[in-house]
Amino acid sequence: MNIALWIVAAVLGAASLAGGAMKVLQPTEKLATSGFAWVEDFSGSTVKTIGALEMLAGVGLILPAALDIAPVMVPVAALGLVALMIGAAITHLRRQEIEGIVVNVVLLGVSMFVVWGRFGPHSF
Repeated sequence: MNIALWIVAAVLGAASLAGGAMKVLQPTEKLATSGFAWVEDFSGSTVKTIGALEMLAGVGLILPAALDIAPVMVPVAALGLVALMIGAAITHLRRQEIEGIVVNVVLLGVSMFVVWGRFGPHSF
């Protein structure tokens, strides 16, 4: 189970880091035309903040355990992703974007798996 948690946290971390970097580095207009229509509901600084939080969660899912420095931050980062995914699902629900909700629910479930495993029976 420990290996599964490492793999899931690493993949989730890489995905969060990439998704967050995209939101931080690209202008909101480009994101909106690239299929992220939800950015039109938020200011540019809010989108950048969401991206930065995703990047922090991505780093927090991998580095603390890999460097053995405050590994308790891994499930804390996963909890942060849970909160982000709840907010994202609510946003997509309000916009009636069902595909977005499905992705958010899957990421929410994977994040909860890391929270359960690292706070629970397979903590560091």
